[in-house]
Amino acid sequence: MKWKVEYPNGYTKYFRPSDVQLVMYDCTFKNSRNAALKIHSGETTKVVCAWVLCDSIDIKTEDFIEDNFNQVKYNPRVLPFWNKDGVNMDGSKTKQVYSIDYKLNIK
Repeated sequence: MKWKVEYPNGYTKYFRPSDVQLVMYDCTFKNSRNAALKIHSGETTKVVCAWVLCDSIDIKTEDFIEDNFNQVKYNPRVLPFWNKDGVNMDGSKTKQVYSIDYKLNIK
């Protein structure tokens, strides 16, 4: 798995989660609800159906944030929406989202 970053100009870049930390600002959690429900019910195999929209992003290669206390999860096999402690986060906005390896956290 790699993090996929798409820029407004159409440019796309992929990053290995162990090499970088994504720090995203003014974010919204998005989800293709129909695709997630199909995965959740077992109708289809897992496909990419969730993303984070952000106004800006920093790609850090050092001095990583290490606070791993406010994790936001997405696994449509378990719950068909972005969640924090089981609470639906789809459409939620937050000031900052940052990655720690394969996990996402909010500040």
